[in-house]
Amino acid sequence: MAVDPELMTVIEQSVHEVLVWVGFGTLVGLAAKAIMPGRDPGGTVATLLMGIGGSVIGCGILAFFWDGQRVTPISPLGFVTGTAGAFVLLFFYRLLAGSIVPEAETGDAHLDHRVRRRRRRRELLSDAG
Repeated sequence: MAVDPELMTVIEQSVHEVLVWVGFGTLVGLAAKAIMPGRDPGGTVATLLMGIGGSVIGCGILAFFWDGQRVTPISPLGFVTGTAGAFVLLFFYRLLAGSIVPEAETGDAHLDHRVRRRRRRRELLSDAG
């Protein structure tokens, strides 16, 4: 059974593209997290997906507005736009998760969410003891 050489070339190119996007997405996600430091519930996979999504969004928007120009993720311009896209995704992720603007509980409108969490932990420990 002979395998078509064109099919093998297409498969090799596809695997190469996927690996480039995964590697580039990891770097872009790490760069975006370095720009906006803080604690995130997402781990390695979330950083990777955020970087890939940011790369697609950033490079896609740049290609849309810059007519006739193909933006690749490996170019310096692609890295900058990918990092910007991942930064925007991370910002909205934190905004929706409540870590930028925490929701206030009744009577706690002036307290930071970390202070409320420590106070609740102290109350639970004092009730148990």
